[in-house]
Amino acid sequence: MGSVFKKMNTVRKEVFFQVLLHVVLFIFFSFDRDKPGIEAYQIFFFLNYSLGALVINYILLPHLYYKKKYGMFFLSAVLLVGCIILTEEFVLEKIYFPKTRGAHFQGIIYTLLDVMPVIIILSGFKFAWDASKKQNELDALRVSAHESELQFLKSQINPHFLFNNLNNLYSYAIENSPKTPGIILELSSVLRYMLYDCREKFVPLSKEIAHLQNFSKLYELQIEDRGSVAFPTENNSTGFAIAPLILSVFLENAFKHSTASQSKGIEIRVKLEVDRDGELTFNCRNTYGDQANTEDVPHGIGLQNVKKRLAILYPGAHHLDIQKDAQVYTVLLGIQLNRIQK
Repeated sequence: MGSVFKKMNTVRKEVFFQVLLHVVLFIFFSFDRDKPGIEAYQIFFFLNYSLGALVINYILLPHLYYKKKYGMFFLSAVLLVGCIILTEEFVLEKIYFPKTRGAHFQGIIYTLLDVMPVIIILSGFKFAWDASKKQNELDALRVSAHESELQFLKSQINPHFLFNNLNNLYSYAIENSPKTPGIILELSSVLRYMLYDCREKFVPLSKEIAHLQNFSKLYELQIEDRGSVAFPTENNSTGFAIAPLILSVFLENAFKHSTASQSKGIEIRVKLEVDRDGELTFNCRNTYGDQANTEDVPHGIGLQNVKKRLAILYPGAHHLDIQKDAQVYTVLLGIQLNRIQK
């Protein structure tokens, strides 16, 4: 129903525009300083032109020109203009000017100069109207495709996250680990955020930080006494929004490769700061061992996903720097955040 009402509203706007255009053009067409007022012949002459423009606008343009049948369009337009000229010369002028203009044909050039300006203006405005409407449709389609791509990229994160954590949960359950209920609780909190709290394109930064902290606690349960995790987030500015699930990919990679490659000495340091202008700086540093498959990190689905989302959501408003040395993997991400709209 919404699309029907939208289409009806568009039609009403076009009808109003066409009526207004015809009225304004007729006033200019019939204006005569020496003979103020509207004569009957002016109405019928203008109707002859406007009917011709009507045929061009709503028959020839949509059925021929827009379907790229250019030859048929121009041939039909020439025949139509010829009919308009014949109607004017052998009907209207015979009726209203039988002894002057109607007594002889004044020549094709003179007649075309009399007929074509009105037709060109009416048809030109219709062509411009259609072009504007088509551009709006393309813009709407581009936005829709944009949103669909973002939703697809966001949906990839949940299965990727679940795949890794359900395997870990299964291992703890097999071992009857007392940490299993805690893992389930943290996993439930993280999934609740993913499924319900981050449906919008942007979420409050405070919610995203809370999600990252829960996310971190979930992985910290797997480290036990093999290392340490530091994630200070105090003194962060409020009033800003961020695209959800952007930062969690880097945090997940840090935990995944540290825990997979090191039996001890794991060190993960995460620092998140936001200045008063909304410039977010996210620094994630983790150690890894020689046996880690770190070559896959820059090319994994999670990182490729987040790079695409950053390019779409923050074009020209972010910078991502990933560095790796012999034992430390570092991610430095800067984003110019949006203010929360009140």
